[in-house]
Formats: sequence, C-alpha cells, structure tokens
Amino acid sequence: MSTTQISAQQVKELRERTGAGMMDCKRALTETEGDIEQAIDLLRKQGLSAAAKRAGRAVNEGAVESYIHQGGRLGVLVEVNCETDFVARTDRFKQFARDVALNVAAMKPLYVSVDDVPEDYKDRERAIYVEQAKDRPEAAREKIVEGKLAKHLKEICLLEQPFFRDQTEKRQRTMEELRAETSSEVGENISIRRFVIYQLGQ
Repeated sequence: MSTTQISAQQVKELRERTGAGMMDCKRALTETEGDIEQAIDLLRKQGLSAAAKRAGRAVNEGAVESYIHQGGRLGVLVEVNCETDFVARTDRFKQFARDVALNVAAMKPLYVSVDDVPEDYKDRERAIYVEQAKDRPEAAREKIVEGKLAKHLKEICLLEQPFFRDQTEKRQRTMEELRAETSSEVGENISIRRFVIYQLGQ
C-alpha cells in the first residue's frame, strides 16, 4: 500500500490508540502497509528505543501518588520521578503515577526492579530450587534453577509484572513497557523510585 492509500481515518485511529504524532502514525502505517496492529507494535518498539536513550538523564521532579482500597484496609504510596516540574503536572504523567499505585495495590510486588532484589534473597530462593531439582538430570539442574528464579523475580518485581489494566487486551504489557511508552510520550526520562504498601493489621 502506498502513502496515498493511507486514509485520514486510519491515521486518526492509530493516533487515538497510541497517542503518537500524526506524521509518526502515517509513517508507521506506510511501513506496515496499513496494518493497524503492526503499526502499533512498530510505534511501541520505536518508543522503547527512544526511551532507552533518555534513561540516563536525571530525574529530580515528579509526584507521590496514593491509592486506598478495600474500604480503607489497603493503602499504597508510590514515588514516580521525571525530569521537569512541567511534565510532573501533565495529565499523562499523573495518569501513569495513578496506574503505578493501582498496579502495586493489585499485584503487591516486593521490589521495583530485579536490580533492587538483594543477593541474599536470590541465594535463598536459589537454594530452594536446587533442592527441588535434585532428582533431575545433573546437566539440566542449573538451567531449571535459574529458570525458576527468573520466573519468581518477574512475579515479585513491579517493572516485570503485567499491567493489570491490559488483562482484556490481546497483549499484556509489563510495567516497564508502560513506563517506557509514557517516557516516550512525554519526552522525558521517567522512573519509579519506590513504593510502600500498608495493609491494615500487618
């Protein structure tokens, strides 16, 4: 499909679904021959790539977001950072901070990222999996143990967890993918610094 065959309605739909600029949407549709889903994937990949370039920039602004659930029995506080106060005040950034707080409440992670998990915690988990794999062929044990550890870390680290609002979608994004997409949309580095969960009676 040539550029002239990309309709304004297609561009409009892609913009509504991704938040990307008009020219980016038109280019993505042209490259994918008008396939909306492929165009979404293309824009997301490019967004992740652009976000990676911003990852080293300092994030000293942001917001603390809260979420209270279960009639006041569960509370969450999260700190989400960005580069400027201007972005911190935007609706897109505020929505991301709310989504982070909601995801923490829903998924109850223990750490923000895999890098935050203490080595002694990993060692304890690894020892459990070694014991579980002791009857498996020796050549396969290490792979089994590391595979189980990797799976467990994805379950307890916020950035590795699925974004719960995507449960009804064809593809569920991780929180890291959502962070990178938001970073791409606002044009600044965004990071989730920390969170705390308050459970009544615990």
